[in-house]
Amino acid sequence: MHPKIPHPRIPHPIVHDPEHIKGVRAVATVEFTKGILVVLAGMGVLSMRHKDIVGVAESLLEFLHVNAHHHHHLFGIFVDLVHRISDVRLWKIATVVAVYVTLRFVEAYGLWYVRPWAEWLAFASGAIYIPFEGADLLRHPTWFRLLIIVVNVGIVLYMLMLRLEAAKKRHAAAALGDI
Repeated sequence: MHPKIPHPRIPHPIVHDPEHIKGVRAVATVEFTKGILVVLAGMGVLSMRHKDIVGVAESLLEFLHVNAHHHHHLFGIFVDLVHRISDVRLWKIATVVAVYVTLRFVEAYGLWYVRPWAEWLAFASGAIYIPFEGADLLRHPTWFRLLIIVVNVGIVLYMLMLRLEAAKKRHAAAALGDI
């Protein structure tokens, strides 16, 4: 009887399933879009640092067709919030935003090229937010919050399904190799 020679680690096979590729690329597009939206929001906040905050707030409310005199409480909250953001706090926020955006872009890249690590990353990074999104939905139920959590849960379940199917295929291939 010959001792069994261990097989070198076989890299994950290239995915040829068009439906798998299409689904993962759709998720990649969602993740890339999230990153772009956060970059744009961050740039908007940074652009207001040395501006007339009251004037910017009035212009924004006017653009949104919101009467500042009728909604003076919300107007006051917005102005107060922007004034309280110090430079140190702004750098902390910018750091968190940079990490978040980098994660989204790395994830989108990996998903676009159908990398297994990116599918696991999409699963894990999406699953982390579900409890917070659920609590937020319960506190302040809106159709938008419901849509966000439904999309996120869908992505998490889809990524988990893909990774479990891949593990099952690898296990079956390994069992055939042991015969």
